[in-house]
Amino acid sequence: MIKLENVTLKRSLGLWAIVFLGLGYMTPTIVFDTFGIVSNETNGVVPLAYITALVVMLFTAVSYGKMVKVFPSAGSAYTYTRETMSQHLGFLVGWAALLDYLLLPMVNALIIRIYMVSVFPNVPAWIWVVVYVAVVTAFNVWSMGQTSNLNSLLVVFEVVLIAAFIVLALVKLSQGMGQGTIFTTEPLFHSNVQLGAVLTGATVVCFSFIGFDAVTMYAEEAKDQKTLPRAIMLTVFIGGAIFFIAGYFTQALFPDVANFKNTDDTLPEIGLFVGGTVFKLIFLSGAFAATVASGLASHASVSRLLYVMGRNGVLPKKLFGYVHPKFRTPSFNVILVGIVSLLAIAPSLELISSFINFGALIAFTFVNLSVIAHFVFRLKKYKTGKDFFAYIIMPILGAGSTGILWYNLQKDALIGGIVWVVIGFIYMLIQTRFFRLKIADFAFEEADRSSSL
Repeated sequence: MIKLENVTLKRSLGLWAIVFLGLGYMTPTIVFDTFGIVSNETNGVVPLAYITALVVMLFTAVSYGKMVKVFPSAGSAYTYTRETMSQHLGFLVGWAALLDYLLLPMVNALIIRIYMVSVFPNVPAWIWVVVYVAVVTAFNVWSMGQTSNLNSLLVVFEVVLIAAFIVLALVKLSQGMGQGTIFTTEPLFHSNVQLGAVLTGATVVCFSFIGFDAVTMYAEEAKDQKTLPRAIMLTVFIGGAIFFIAGYFTQALFPDVANFKNTDDTLPEIGLFVGGTVFKLIFLSGAFAATVASGLASHASVSRLLYVMGRNGVLPKKLFGYVHPKFRTPSFNVILVGIVSLLAIAPSLELISSFINFGALIAFTFVNLSVIAHFVFRLKKYKTGKDFFAYIIMPILGAGSTGILWYNLQKDALIGGIVWVVIGFIYMLIQTRFFRLKIADFAFEEADRSSSL
């Protein structure tokens, strides 16, 4: 029998496999799900919100690329902050990021709920949530080997559907629908555009970009770690291009959301208005498959993180560090995440995505600050103009821009996020006996000793 501590992850992922994993996590069709929300927030300039978010993400992506070279492990923002600044600050950044991981499975359950209600309006919404969560939870307890090839296939399917939408949009625009022209500046700028509204919309669509940072999670599975910075940038650029182009044509077709019955998730109605009932069902099927795949992955990821936190003593080990003897999965954590996902019965997509963005933007901010802490304060790389720009100007712009988006979060999400961080701080005080003990480590790479989790 092979001892678990001797089992390591296989270096089997090439550049494009990693890029497709990042895109799969981002779920490109999410642009249609959140269109109604973002269009309302921005007064009808959805693609401008995506461009704003893309600029912010590019600064941060550059910082991720720098840090993953220095710390080629799977810890992401938590590891970078812990190693360059403070173990306690790193813990709080990791705790904030944990909020993202806990809520992402709920978002997928919420989107599935909306999809199914659009097709079967007479069936109570809560039934779909319960059924979906039960199936995803059961699969994760039983263990499902999701390969990068399957993920790539799903991403290609999504992109093909988006391309089909664009073709239909061109036809509809030429026939006079919406703006009535293919080339128009209205989706990017008009008299009612306000900077504050665009920034608020950008905080919502930042949720769409969550996934490019997950590329760092594959640091120990990449065939060549040197490809990771490139994979990060490609994921951001390709994802951003898809969001912008799809957002542009959708906004051109629908200058406002007055005709939508459900603005919390407009994908089903967009498919109906553009291609009729048949295209709506095809559009839904692709989005459904992508959401389920993303749901399985996010459910597994957070369960794995909770397992590592339990095994390393950050959380109670008997519960969170438990591994099912037969299935060899962190079954307690899987079921716990399933219970949290059941909360998707009630909330709106806008509110949950804002809560997720709270943790994500804090993580992004500290990744940028980690660049300064490591290269400037530790390595003293600031004496040449090139170093000053690379290690001071660029990360400051990245941290500042994410800070602006963080400031423009919804009030409820801001308050809820702060409460979550305060809980983490109190928990850290208890764990360290008011800083007299070292805080436990919950780096992701600790879980990589077992390929079965």
